[in-house]
Amino acid sequence: MTFAFNIYAILLLVSGFAILGMSSLIIRRERGAMKWLGFTLFSNAIWSVAYGFELASSTIWQMKLFTDIQYLGIATLPVFWYLFSLSMCGKDEWYQRTRNMVFLFSIPCITILLEWTNAWHHLFYKDHRVDYSGPFPMADIHPGWFYRLFTFYFYGLLAHGIYLLISRFRRADPIYRAQNHLILFASFIPWIANICYLLGIRPLNNLDITPFAFTLTIIIVLIGIYRFKIFDIIPLAREKVLDLMQDGFILLDERDRMIDINSAAKRFLGLGERLIGRSIYPLIASDARLSDAIREKRSGKLEIRTAAAAGKFQLEAELRFMNDSKLNVPVTLIKLQDLTALRKDALQLKEQANELQQLNQLKDTIFSVIAHDLRGPLVNLSEVVKMLSKDLITIEEFKEIAPGVNRDILYTTDLLENILHWSRSQMKGFALQQDYFSLNALVEHEAAYYEPAAKAKSISITKDLGKELVVHADKLMIQIVVRNLINNAIKFCYPGGNIHLGTIPDTETANLCIADTGIGIEEARLESMFSFNNRSTRGTQNERGTGLGLLVCRDFMIRNGGSIGVTSEPGKGSTFCIKLPLPHKL
Repeated sequence: MTFAFNIYAILLLVSGFAILGMSSLIIRRERGAMKWLGFTLFSNAIWSVAYGFELASSTIWQMKLFTDIQYLGIATLPVFWYLFSLSMCGKDEWYQRTRNMVFLFSIPCITILLEWTNAWHHLFYKDHRVDYSGPFPMADIHPGWFYRLFTFYFYGLLAHGIYLLISRFRRADPIYRAQNHLILFASFIPWIANICYLLGIRPLNNLDITPFAFTLTIIIVLIGIYRFKIFDIIPLAREKVLDLMQDGFILLDERDRMIDINSAAKRFLGLGERLIGRSIYPLIASDARLSDAIREKRSGKLEIRTAAAAGKFQLEAELRFMNDSKLNVPVTLIKLQDLTALRKDALQLKEQANELQQLNQLKDTIFSVIAHDLRGPLVNLSEVVKMLSKDLITIEEFKEIAPGVNRDILYTTDLLENILHWSRSQMKGFALQQDYFSLNALVEHEAAYYEPAAKAKSISITKDLGKELVVHADKLMIQIVVRNLINNAIKFCYPGGNIHLGTIPDTETANLCIADTGIGIEEARLESMFSFNNRSTRGTQNERGTGLGLLVCRDFMIRNGGSIGVTSEPGKGSTFCIKLPLPHKL
């Protein structure tokens, strides 16, 4: 290749390489509108550098080579400028859609392809030759129909981008006035240059001053960026800011028609698009209080409930009616604040406070039990042992008090077992040890365990366990539950009575019911049987209890995804039933 550099070529090469370095820096460091401006600079740099080498060339093939390179910048420059304009106006969501980006870049790609293959079809240039009539050789082209189509596309994007900027800047705050005027002034320079070229007003016969004009535009913008800091304060789109807000906003005119609404308000009220200009009343017909407040121009706050596709909301609607002299017409502002999460959190805190209070009550009860109910039997046992060791009582006397001592020991053992197992389940990090086991086998084992205690009160235990029921649960917990229920049945059953253990399977759960013919439970006490407020009563032979057993049963059943319930009639006995989900229902 041979080159004969002239002042125009040198000017384009120097400015082109400078802009190329600047664009690379901006693309790496910036984002948003500045990043798109960096890509615009990059396209202009390719155009300028390649055109500089073309102006320094003297042969047609060398000029054609650099023209092909130029079109990598020429074809993409209007697209990047348009994306810069969209980003400046806060319309980033438009180009974030894939189909819109494909549309924008399809014409540039076709343009580059047709320009590179023009020798085969001449759709882009009808003729491409060298003009030697000027001070240095220059390319002389005769455009084809696609060249004119691309020119229309090129300036169409530039024009629409400038229109967007003007529309946005007209509504912008005065603080942005200097940067807005500078950007608009720089945007019109390439237009003026290209119109002069198309009208034949050229400094030299075939010299295209458009890349020079784009270079001047970019220099002006860069001076504004780094000298006047025009991008230190970038105007944000009002629509984007409102749509990012969590609260809903609706603006009504004097006839209560919507003149603005953000995305949050649409979500709360379940509204679609095309709402501007519509009356607010049909859209809030379900809430008469809000409608009345708007009609009566009554400022203030009121709570409303709405049901939309996004869910049900509890909202606080704040109405403000503004009739300031600075406004063209009176307007109504409705602010909607979502109270759903706040109310849910408040309710959760209240429930946690209640649970904490109940746990404190239970703690006090447990300490009371440990201090009194456990200490008493142990002290009695200690005294009996001491009397035996000192021969203060005879063997016959000991045999008389032995049944009472035995009851105290059994009571103490059961109580300790309940306290220990429940305390273990409340420990942080406690995990269920769930496994598959036969509920029938567990019931058989517990019934056999309590058979001696039942015989001591002449109570018969009958079983109707039916087919094998396999459940998936913490076996030890379910064992504690069944043991407590059988123990209570023996405690409150009259001598000569009966305890019946029966399983009742269904499609969803495995059910076990333990029925006794004991003293029964008064209806007033049934609701508190499994709560912290339950207080145990004495058994039919004056057996003692604390009420902790049923609380432990309820807690263990809930932890295993089951439930426990009771039906009873005073004087006729009680029936306690537990339900566990079958494995295929978990």
